[in-house]
Amino acid sequence: MDERLDSRADRLNAYLADRDLEAVWFARPNSFAWLLGGDNVVDRDSPLGVAAAGYDGDEFHVVTDNIEATRLLHEEVPHEDVRVHRFQWYEGSLASGVEAVSPTPAAADFDVPGFADVDAAAVRQPLSDADIEAYRELGRDAASAVERVCRELAPGDTEHEVASGLKVTLSAMGIEAPVVLVGGGRRAQKYRHYTPKQEELGDYALVSVTAQRGGLYASCTRTVAFDAPEWLETRHEGAMRVETEALAATRKAAAAGGTAGDVFDAIRDAYDAVGESEEWLNHHQGGAAGFAGREWFAAPDADDEVRVPMGYAYNPTIQGAKSEDTALVTDEGVEVLTATGRWPTRTVTDADETVELERPEILHIETE
Repeated sequence: MDERLDSRADRLNAYLADRDLEAVWFARPNSFAWLLGGDNVVDRDSPLGVAAAGYDGDEFHVVTDNIEATRLLHEEVPHEDVRVHRFQWYEGSLASGVEAVSPTPAAADFDVPGFADVDAAAVRQPLSDADIEAYRELGRDAASAVERVCRELAPGDTEHEVASGLKVTLSAMGIEAPVVLVGGGRRAQKYRHYTPKQEELGDYALVSVTAQRGGLYASCTRTVAFDAPEWLETRHEGAMRVETEALAATRKAAAAGGTAGDVFDAIRDAYDAVGESEEWLNHHQGGAAGFAGREWFAAPDADDEVRVPMGYAYNPTIQGAKSEDTALVTDEGVEVLTATGRWPTRTVTDADETVELERPEILHIETE
């Protein structure tokens, strides 16, 4: 068995034993990719893929119809270690196919009659060594694509044009972009989710993406200014400080067995410290990331366990400004994954001086 599957087996063996189950199945694309490293998606609008991946305590399995089986076997799953079961496309469904081959009792991340639900997010945490290496590559590539597009922006570009360029640039690197937000100066001040429109950027722009490859998700935001309002610098600095405090609090919570609610409390205190006490009310603050854009969100009284090594993507906003990257938090420290070393940065340290990070500055582009 290869190293990836061996590590998944260890984790799932514990899961099955803890819940007295014989098998567990995943058909949602991010969990299918987490388990086997392949892609089970044909229809991007469907919450489920065309195949389910399962583990029964002894072997790994894939269930799919005869349309997809050969392609998946050749291209998407490590076939020497996985048994592929196929059913005729007109004779059943993915759920009935899984039901026919799975021992019971079992759990699944989709509706299979008689099967329990599985909390896939809990199973996917923390990240393995192989996950971390793949995450580093994704983070660098995603940030590189965003920054390349941002360096070429002009005030007359429309938000929609910028978003299209981002999607093409990311796609050329084998990266999908489930979230692409581009807000010009007017709309970035008005909305926290600046879904792109046919409107010119104007005096500045916020560009945010959540990028996915191999089931892993990385998020980042960059700010580009042409003739930005005077307040933008102050608000951007405040958002950077809140983000840094969030990551420092994450490391502290992980060491102390804390929760997402503990991290949120630190975030709220950080907003107070930068003089923007009410801004947290206007947008979610992000949270754990990995095989989902957010595995959980930092929120009041949230009881999700803070675990390491794990990806974290916080995204504090102060009206018209935002700071966001994806970072790897470990026992040893914090490593920003969505960084290239080719964007202007500023060193930001948390109040207790436990975490020191290079945070992306505003990129100023001169116009004629």
